[in-house]
Amino acid sequence: MIPRYTSPEMAALWSPETKFATWLEIELLAAEAQARAGMVPEEAARRLRERARVGSVARIDEIEARETRHDVVAFLRVVGESVGDDARYLHLGLGSSADLISASLGRLHRALAVLARAHRYTIMAGRTHGVHAEPVTFGLKAALWYAEVDRGLERLRRAREVIGVGKISGEVGTFAHTPPEVEAFVCERLGLKPAPASSQVIQRDRHAEYLAHLAVVAGTLEKIATEIRQLARTEVREVEEPFHEGQTGSSAMPHKRNPILSERVAGLARVVRGHAVVALENIALWGERDITHSSAERVIIPDATSLLDYMARTLAAVIEGLRVYPDRMRENLERTGGLVFSHQVLLALLDGGRSRDEAYRIVQSAAMRAWEGRGRFRDLLRESGALSDTELDACFDPADALGHVDEIFLRVGLAEGPAAPAARAPRPAGDQARPGPGARTGGPADA
Repeated sequence: MIPRYTSPEMAALWSPETKFATWLEIELLAAEAQARAGMVPEEAARRLRERARVGSVARIDEIEARETRHDVVAFLRVVGESVGDDARYLHLGLGSSADLISASLGRLHRALAVLARAHRYTIMAGRTHGVHAEPVTFGLKAALWYAEVDRGLERLRRAREVIGVGKISGEVGTFAHTPPEVEAFVCERLGLKPAPASSQVIQRDRHAEYLAHLAVVAGTLEKIATEIRQLARTEVREVEEPFHEGQTGSSAMPHKRNPILSERVAGLARVVRGHAVVALENIALWGERDITHSSAERVIIPDATSLLDYMARTLAAVIEGLRVYPDRMRENLERTGGLVFSHQVLLALLDGGRSRDEAYRIVQSAAMRAWEGRGRFRDLLRESGALSDTELDACFDPADALGHVDEIFLRVGLAEGPAAPAARAPRPAGDQARPGPGARTGGPADA
């Protein structure tokens, strides 16, 4: 049974039909290479190419279950029925043994570029430890995600490279019955590199590295999903997942609009990480090969690739339809009465000749009273007389804190493309143009 999260393309990739068709192609290429080496009659190799068919998958499964207890032997028996006497030239001297994800991750990458550019100057509170720190823009947050997904695409490229090898070197890797040129021929035709050395199987450190790359990418998707969940909390409500007309958030609480897609992505990342651990366990095999890895790989490799593809597609849809609330971001930023500008105030006092200890005491005293609800931070600083109104205006201007936004966008490759029309540049508090409270600016139509 194919899990419902699996796309049709991924389901086809891991289907029994595709598996057996791939096996057959390898067998036919090996026969053709052996014909070139004089090991198999050329006419036999030609007839195999013309006549060999996989036949019924159900029949292969039946023969394996009732008789052979070996999938390759059952496969060869069914294929042999389609070629007659030439079947003896199949599997002669042989032993048995992410592009789709990249496309889905590429979709997410493009959606993040649109989101970042649309909110390049949408000011919000940056948070460390879950607590307001300094001003940032939502576009910068999305740009950081964009850069990390870009590294994820590179990881997938490296993962494909490390796993893209083949071997036809015999039961213990010695080429005792099939010369290396057969392996080279087959691998070339399949777009693979011959493994420099092998035993009966490709060494499983490659598979472990492949699954580890998938797990790191899954971690990136979880990171983005987790932040969306945080920002969607009722007390924050700066973003919201797409919520369609007629959609139900809870069977008992009609008001609920939960970030269920982001939660799903975050949860599935744990499964992909678990599969990577299994792949690491599969590295150590007895001698030239045992099959402790085989049963596990039949689960973890199709599942990990299918899951990551699903996660990337799901998160891309979330980003494409993400509802962003700039007014709420600004409201939250100003909730503490300007505490997010404490560092700016500290620097201004230092520039004015105060010692660091004295400057820190002045800022922290006003900040702690503001935390306790005994006044607004800016008003308390004014009362202290430490800075003039003009100096305070400069300290509380977010433009000074965000003056390098464009440079950061240039560094991550997002310099081109329009910014959000409603927020071209940072302005002092209370003076920034604001889009409407439900602005949905995450999709291409709004960019």
